[in-house]
Amino acid sequence: MRTGFADLPLHAGKCPPWLFVRMKRLGAAITAAIVYEHGEKEFLRRISNPFFFQSLGCVLAFDHHSSGVTTTVCGALKEGLSLEEHGITVAGGKGKTSRKTPSEIVEKAEFAGLEADQLVRVSRLAAKVDSAAVQDGYQLYHHCLFFSSEGDWAVVQQGLNAPENAGLDWLGAIIGGKARRYHWLSDGLESFVNEPHAAVCADENKDGQVLNLVATESTETRKASVDLINDGTLLRESGQRTLAECKANAKVLVMQREHLVDPRQYKALANARELCPDNYEQLLLCPGIGSKTVRALALTSELVYGTEASWKDPAKYSFSHGGKDRTPYPVDKPGMYKTAEFIEQAVEEAKLEKKEKLEALRRLKDFLPSETN
Repeated sequence: MRTGFADLPLHAGKCPPWLFVRMKRLGAAITAAIVYEHGEKEFLRRISNPFFFQSLGCVLAFDHHSSGVTTTVCGALKEGLSLEEHGITVAGGKGKTSRKTPSEIVEKAEFAGLEADQLVRVSRLAAKVDSAAVQDGYQLYHHCLFFSSEGDWAVVQQGLNAPENAGLDWLGAIIGGKARRYHWLSDGLESFVNEPHAAVCADENKDGQVLNLVATESTETRKASVDLINDGTLLRESGQRTLAECKANAKVLVMQREHLVDPRQYKALANARELCPDNYEQLLLCPGIGSKTVRALALTSELVYGTEASWKDPAKYSFSHGGKDRTPYPVDKPGMYKTAEFIEQAVEEAKLEKKEKLEALRRLKDFLPSETN
């Protein structure tokens, strides 16, 4: 299941080398303690929890209110963890490194005797859903797959939402922009394309502006999109065949004036038709099928078959634990402190010097809101 989103401000700059080395060692020690006491599955469950992830970044001494906490914590864990020692490994990363995810998965999975093809498919589907099936305005630029020696997995990925006036300027995108983090977990996952998440966290709810094709309300749109690719033979019998069949109270579809059609979309659709996908997951995995093509299929499905896609923003919580000013949702204090107690225990049990433990626990305490908020 997708277990949560977190919206963070974009910050420029890099993690100092001395801090990264420290984060790598601390992260590995805390992970080892969690795996030893609770098992590999529990670590994956925790890393897929937005608040635990944010708390871990704070304990590792990184700025918790920054987009860099995602890329840096994942990078530190990737270098610090191994299947041999911790039973957990990480593939992927930021920018160009994320493109190496499949090859890294194959290399690491073969070492553990796992089915690499299945894990590669998981990585591709999670990325495709959050970049194309849920169109919330964030473009993915970071993707990491955590997996255990038993084949269980979690995905942590992040997208960029640049200001409209930023253009292709990366610095302009950072100033005033935001990053949204997505968490996935294999445990409890029934479908990648039907309500795959358990929680979604963002600064604001943008209902009516987010095309959500993994919502239950979009089920018929998903079916119709696959049918359109397969020449419309599955639903044609039950659909409207002539204008005369249109009811007086039929819904009216108002199309936008702008029609930006990329010639590459035609090629992607032609390739998908040759592959004849049986379901929406297979459609998303077809080469060349991206957000524009998925959106076009959804709107065409509405026009041809009368299906309705969901435009409801899946965001439910501000950051990872609500907003302290109760906007858009109140802080989940019980959940916060329960998670904090868990990570405190992990720090205490980690093989670290006493001074390091005290400093880590102090940073965690500073991260938590006061009891009076």
